[in-house]
Amino acid sequence: MQSIYDVCAPAKLNLFLHIIGRRADGLHLLQSAFMLIDWCDTLHFHVRNDGQISREDLSLALPPDDLVLRAARALQRTSQCPLGVHIGIQKNIPAQAGMGGGSSDAASTLLALNRLWNLNLALPELARIGLALGADVPFFLSGGHAWVEGIGEQITPMELPQAQNARDARFVVVKPDAGLETKRIFSDPALKRNTKPVILRRFVAHALGNVTALATYGRNDLQVVAQRLCPDVAQALAWLRSLGLAPRMTGSGSAVFAQLPPEMQEVDVPVAPEAMQVRVCGSLAVHPLAGWAGNDGFSVGGS
Repeated sequence: MQSIYDVCAPAKLNLFLHIIGRRADGLHLLQSAFMLIDWCDTLHFHVRNDGQISREDLSLALPPDDLVLRAARALQRTSQCPLGVHIGIQKNIPAQAGMGGGSSDAASTLLALNRLWNLNLALPELARIGLALGADVPFFLSGGHAWVEGIGEQITPMELPQAQNARDARFVVVKPDAGLETKRIFSDPALKRNTKPVILRRFVAHALGNVTALATYGRNDLQVVAQRLCPDVAQALAWLRSLGLAPRMTGSGSAVFAQLPPEMQEVDVPVAPEAMQVRVCGSLAVHPLAGWAGNDGFSVGGS
């Protein structure tokens, strides 16, 4: 049995994000199209025979009890596995960006340990463990792009139209130094919570006719509030507009993005103002760890 793995944990972009209601318990109901991109963290796993779970931060210092450790412990507890693991984390995806970095790390941890510990758990079981860690974790387990509803737990795998070439699916992503906590946005009384629901078929029809403008459907309902709470978000959006692009915020953090037109080269993207991290990313057709768990038909809480 292999005892060491080095794996990727990719980020995501929300091509749009609508808030369509709120449950009695205060959780928000959403609709969104999630796209995997090639901005990735790298996780290193080494099996321990003493049952202990440990972590080493190879770049940025992480919280003492981060999602990676919680995912490993939850999987060990659920499976009653006697083995442990040492995990090294090379963080590249910015925190509080709305790009799902922590959730992606947790998902890759579940997939890697499912193999390293020889547990052979099916994907739906891993997804149930992941959902208890965070609403975005099941998406990163699903293997590809997805239509996401509910509080984030209703996932429908989705194929986006094939680009004519790699330059048709490139995105410039801007992360201001300032972060933005999800809780601050969702608790704001000015947040729009009554966008009319749409159907997957309508989004797919839009995407089929607009492969070079995938992020022009709908909007991000969180963006208006986020710009007020974090002026750096507004500045990043303005910078992208100054390049002739059509930007929007992704998720519920401070990162914003815009799709590059095919005629625009990566070298045409100028150096951003200080306090902004800029990266040109490509869309991933599938998750790097797709197929690492059995799949009895992916379904968690709906879809």
